[in-house]
Amino acid sequence: MVDPLHAAGTVAPRTILFLGGTGVISTAAAERAAALGHRLTILNRGRSTRPVPEGVEVLAADVRDAASVRDVLGGREFDAVADFIAYTPDQAQTSLDLFRGRTGQYVFISSASAYQKPPSRLPIRESTPLKNPFWQYSRDKIACEELLYRAYREEDFPLTVVRPSHTYDRTKIAMVGGWTDIHRMRSGLPVMVHGDGTSLWTLTHSRDFASAFVGLLGRPQAVGESYTITSDEYMPWNQIYRLFARAAGTPEPDLVHVASETIAAHSPGLGSNLLGDRSHSVIFDNTKIKSLVPDYTATIPFADGAREIVRWYDANPGLQVVDRSYMDLSDRLTGWARKGV
Repeated sequence: MVDPLHAAGTVAPRTILFLGGTGVISTAAAERAAALGHRLTILNRGRSTRPVPEGVEVLAADVRDAASVRDVLGGREFDAVADFIAYTPDQAQTSLDLFRGRTGQYVFISSASAYQKPPSRLPIRESTPLKNPFWQYSRDKIACEELLYRAYREEDFPLTVVRPSHTYDRTKIAMVGGWTDIHRMRSGLPVMVHGDGTSLWTLTHSRDFASAFVGLLGRPQAVGESYTITSDEYMPWNQIYRLFARAAGTPEPDLVHVASETIAAHSPGLGSNLLGDRSHSVIFDNTKIKSLVPDYTATIPFADGAREIVRWYDANPGLQVVDRSYMDLSDRLTGWARKGV
């Protein structure tokens, strides 16, 4: 494998493979890796509309089809493989079978939602227990970690686990209702906020995440370790909604608080995410990632991020989709809350 560092601290080009590579966090990570001069290959099904940075190799294969991946990769080896699209233990097992013996580091992108919910103490650190009884997505990520750590302990599989929290770019509206909530703000309609709006939340811009994430790749010190990567900024949900309202150019939004359990009872699809993640205060300690990537600092405040998001949607009217079912849910539950039901 390539020696990851030159003398005098200069980062040497690394040979890196991204599985996926065109999602919110992986796109930013690809841009960062390419800008630093790493030799990056992206392997996916070739269906994304997101652009790939110039000079990045793109291979088309379905990572769920191990034979097709082997055919495309041949005997190639990598300094690091980053897996952005393994969500279940069987998918993690496929990646394990594919990449044992052909990479110096396998980076599994897990989720900070896997940490204990509700957390027994803050801030959340890598030592916080992994336990989420509310959300199957999180339990699957935990099961993936357990499978991969077993391979690390028993066969020296070069695992690194990364746990991002709520990471966004200009295409992702952080509010539960997405664009529908901005539509309601601009229409002067009440906007539903889960809980009492005072639980604390952490939002991380994908470009900030990428600066820390790419710094982990090809680092032997990171093997066997897990890392949380988030912003150090946190704020109550009421403030998040108000920042979106300000970015959307509306007056003080009409925020109506509805218990997360009530929302979950009327919309099970929203409930697992609310009860398993967003309804709980989360503050993260990023000391560990900063000890390995000492220049990492999240520099994009969410006030700027909210403006970036609204500008993007205003420039792309075709994306301004109003969800009628969420409109109806908001009307019903805000009306009940106002009546004290």
